[in-house]
Amino acid sequence: MLSALFRIYSYLYHLILALFLLAIAVVAILSHSQLNLGMLPWKGHPLIHWLLGAALLGLLSIILAWKGKLRFLFLLYSLAVFGMMFRGYFLGGYTFRGKDEFRMVILLTVGALLAIVGAWSQFRRTNPRAR
Repeated sequence: MLSALFRIYSYLYHLILALFLLAIAVVAILSHSQLNLGMLPWKGHPLIHWLLGAALLGLLSIILAWKGKLRFLFLLYSLAVFGMMFRGYFLGGYTFRGKDEFRMVILLTVGALLAIVGAWSQFRRTNPRAR
């Protein structure tokens, strides 16, 4: 039961994140804007393409995992998201603009870590006696 809740949380967390990344990328493409997100290693057009690719890969991995296919892809995506967050915010020299931003980043990063638990839980074997 708990693993199912973690799995649902993981799908929702990454769905919201992927849709957010997609929206940023589409707005940047349509407005011909140059993006600069300090926590990510890319800037400008390469950043837009990475955001678009990450969003599409995230959506694809969620759909496939939900259907029971290529579940490892969703786990890899979850690990990559957490890794990029942790590296970008805490190891990359990112400067926080106050306590509120720091708290939000902590919550987002812990949320990504919990989403890994949900992605990992899809590999647990079910107990045949419990059916």
